[in-house]
Amino acid sequence: MTKKNTHKVFYFLLLMLGAILYVLLNSGKAAAQPMLPIPNLKLDIGTTGSGEELVASLQILLLLTVLSLVPAFLVLMTSFTRIVIVLGFVRNALATQNTPPNQIIVGLALFLTIFLMTPVFTEINSAAVQPLLSETISQEEAMERAVDPLKKFMFRQTREKDLALFVNIAGLNQPDSRDEIPITVLVPAFVISELKTAFQIGFMLFIPFLIVDMVVASTLMSMGMFMLPPVMISLPFKILLFILVDGWHLVVKSLVESFG
Repeated sequence: MTKKNTHKVFYFLLLMLGAILYVLLNSGKAAAQPMLPIPNLKLDIGTTGSGEELVASLQILLLLTVLSLVPAFLVLMTSFTRIVIVLGFVRNALATQNTPPNQIIVGLALFLTIFLMTPVFTEINSAAVQPLLSETISQEEAMERAVDPLKKFMFRQTREKDLALFVNIAGLNQPDSRDEIPITVLVPAFVISELKTAFQIGFMLFIPFLIVDMVVASTLMSMGMFMLPPVMISLPFKILLFILVDGWHLVVKSLVESFG
């Protein structure tokens, strides 16, 4: 697949992601309107007598395959990565094993992502999806418009050092502006920047709980209770500390403000 085709695939997925989010956010409005007839879609396997039909069938198969990559785009091109890692750090710092469970952490991260990315996807919808549906712009122009808001978001969260790394690896000339940086270079730079930021936040979260563990362990050793696991004693104190400072409120507030 050439670089031009790769960019088209990226743009198409962004366009589809914006359209899907727009439908989800406006499902309440659509429910109040009369239901339209639901189309009947049938897929079957047969023979073809022309090369054009074969090419069209392969294009549909490729499209369905590309759509399966939408969840990966949701994870790697939005705020989801940072949020889910930080929430995982909170659980590990508390040492509560599987509480809250993975489903709760992923679900909370997903809805926080939707909350944070709604302005971006609203802009994609108004700039690309709606004009394309009204046939005022071409599909190529819609794809180009769809990627701009998301690139602006990723540029705000990407470190120049990480961006320069992938620009050098790709062998690109020094870009004069951000518009010249392809999204295939921006996405991995954005991901490693998000990983670094998430680990920095996680480190700061571990410090108060580590202090509690050290105090409890020192107290037990001074009392001669060597057979009693310190984790068993420190866990209630860490949970109490987390409740007293309204930990979930502070963590979520800090995460949301970190994308400002």
